[in-house]
Amino acid sequence: QVRLVESGGGLVQAGGSLRLSCAASRRSISAYSMGWFRQAPGKEREFVAANRWSGDSTYYADSAKGRFTISRDNAKNMVYLQMNSLKPEDTAIYYCAAAPDYSSSLLTLGDYDYWGQGTQVTVSS
Repeated sequence: QVRLVESGGGLVQAGGSLRLSCAASRRSISAYSMGWFRQAPGKEREFVAANRWSGDSTYYADSAKGRFTISRDNAKNMVYLQMNSLKPEDTAIYYCAAAPDYSSSLLTLGDYDYWGQGTQVTVSS
C-alpha cells in the first residue's frame, strides 16, 4: 500500500499562490502515476491534474491549465501542486492520489487506488 499525506493548504486571497505537497510512504511512487483531485462543498470530487509514472505525460483539467503545475520528486517520494492566480472557485479540499502503472486514463476517481486525507484550500475574494 501507499500512504499519502497532503499539506500546504490554507487561506489565500484571490490572485495569490499556494504550493501543495503530498508525502508518500510505504512504497516508492516511481511506479505510480500521481494525481490531484478536489472537492468543493456540495460538489463531487473532480480531477485537477495528473502525472504519469513514466514522467512523459501530464494532464490538467481545463480549470487548472495555465495556472496549476503538477510535479514529482521520486527521490524524495513527493508530489507537488503549484497553484497560481487562485480564484474563489478554487476553494475546495484537495486530495493526492496514486494510480498503478497500468492505469490508462488517470482522469477519473476509479483510476486511483490510494488517497490522502486531503488539505483545505480557501481562496477569499
